[in-house]
Amino acid sequence: MPKVVAKLNDRQVKAIKADGLHACGEGLYLQIKGSARGWIFRYQTAGKRRDMGLGSTSEVGLKDARDAVEGAKRTIRAGLDPVDARRAERPTIPTFGKFADDLVETLEKGFRNDKHRYQWKQTLGDAYCAAIRGKLVSDITTADVLEVLKPIWQTKQETASRLRGRIEKVLDAAKASGFRSGENPATWRGHLANLLPKRQKLARGHQPALPYDGVPALVIRLRARDAVAARALEFLILTATRAGEVFGATWGEIDTTAKVWTIPANRMKAGKEHRVPLTARALAILAEIAALRTKDGDTTAFVFPGGRAGRPLSNMAFKQLLVRMEETGFVPHGFRSSFRDWCGECTPFPREVAEAALAHMVGDEVERAYRRGDALEKRRKLMDAWAGFVEPKAANVVTLKPRKKSPVA
Repeated sequence: MPKVVAKLNDRQVKAIKADGLHACGEGLYLQIKGSARGWIFRYQTAGKRRDMGLGSTSEVGLKDARDAVEGAKRTIRAGLDPVDARRAERPTIPTFGKFADDLVETLEKGFRNDKHRYQWKQTLGDAYCAAIRGKLVSDITTADVLEVLKPIWQTKQETASRLRGRIEKVLDAAKASGFRSGENPATWRGHLANLLPKRQKLARGHQPALPYDGVPALVIRLRARDAVAARALEFLILTATRAGEVFGATWGEIDTTAKVWTIPANRMKAGKEHRVPLTARALAILAEIAALRTKDGDTTAFVFPGGRAGRPLSNMAFKQLLVRMEETGFVPHGFRSSFRDWCGECTPFPREVAEAALAHMVGDEVERAYRRGDALEKRRKLMDAWAGFVEPKAANVVTLKPRKKSPVA
């Protein structure tokens, strides 16, 4: 006769700490793996032993786990395998991977740029979530989430934090769609915060920047390169904008007559439309790039095209360009700091004008309400002065030649 295991009560179950599979009576087992604790129903059917997951202890209590075991036993007495029966009852429940991909496709309409779209797809894809993408979204447990997060929790802190939030959103959406029930195993407060180790706080500061007095020399080197990325980086410097704003720029945003580049609110970090006055050199870059256009009049075409048709320069274009130029110690975003330092140390322009050029909000809500304009003409004078400062006194200039396929770096 099989050995009869006494039924453990809730206090006895909570006292079990060791990793492994612990019998709790009547076919119910407690599975412990590190900080993850879950229920298993072990049974035999057709002479084979099978394990049926019943959820984590944080989501399913002992009483509910025993009720689930009784339900599974009734299914066995009816001549059915409870695991197969459960699958048959929910044929439309998608896998985590399928549901995540569909959700990203829905959400991406609200993403500000291609970078966000890429990050969501990359983190929820096989790069980090391979272990759970094939599981039903209804079956994802705390142990599954921990399996994904633990390998990168300390080494890739920012990525891990964002990944956890995205998994939580996927599982919340699955619950709202009727594919899940119970608590979200990716919740941080009161849940994963108690299961994952504290991370070292990362120092946050300004992006590494090239001192402003070194910018003219860099511009000389950029102009000596026959590459779209080189022109795009100089354009970024001249406009004091962000890389994503430059990569996503379309010809419909450019008004060469008014000499203004209007970046729509959905592409701005602050979610507010930003007008950028274009200097003579910025307009010259645009005229040079326009010669590469394969179809005139297409306002949706990207100003700085990448290597693939219909796509802008990749997010890695500037990094690859600087590597080839053997330029180190600064990043493209740092040119905003270079510009701001120059404004404060070398010009009499008011702080408010310099901050407006960077699309920063200045003052409290009342002050901003009275300052409804964007000081475009004042900023135009500032940007002209900046262009004059970075303009090389003797530069080697290379003109881009029209090609069938635009170079990216």
